[in-house]
Amino acid sequence: MTASVPRPGSSPEGPERPAEDRRHRNRRRAITLSIIVLLIGVPAGYLVISANQSRDSGKDKEEKYSATGLTAHWPSRVQQRLYQVPIPPYSKHVAYYETNNWKTSRLYVQFYTSNEGLESFLNQIGVSTGDLNEDEDAISTRDRRIVGWNFTGPGPWYGLVKDRKNPQPTHDIVVNRSNPDHPMVYVVSRTVP
Repeated sequence: MTASVPRPGSSPEGPERPAEDRRHRNRRRAITLSIIVLLIGVPAGYLVISANQSRDSGKDKEEKYSATGLTAHWPSRVQQRLYQVPIPPYSKHVAYYETNNWKTSRLYVQFYTSNEGLESFLNQIGVSTGDLNEDEDAISTRDRRIVGWNFTGPGPWYGLVKDRKNPQPTHDIVVNRSNPDHPMVYVVSRTVP
């Protein structure tokens, strides 16, 4: 009798899979690589873009707040309200500069307006054109130096200081009347936080 060789039994896991061909293997690897790129690459790319935008935003803010001298633009409504500097409508050559520290905050503003605009501005801060004094140096040398104001041109020049108790701002105002119909107004509004 011949001895029979035992045959291996069937696998409990099921039938054996056929060997993977090269085309199928390459396709599977490409799909796996695509999934990895999507799961890792997309979030990483998003983080890089977000970081660059955040850095650029910080640079813009740094440039804005480190600027020295006047900015040729209207101060924001919040700044005008906080410092109580109501610039009259239709004013021209408006420029401003703001400084802040732990003791005092200042808003420097200049604008070119009409006689009616000047009267309206002064009335809104509680004074009138009659309160202006000729040749009064209402704005200190320090404040003039900060924004580059020089009050030596043709005049006449008028000034006044409107002192107020905290938290109300104090206004130092100089008006150039070299053009009698359109005065140039310079204001420093100081407030103590």
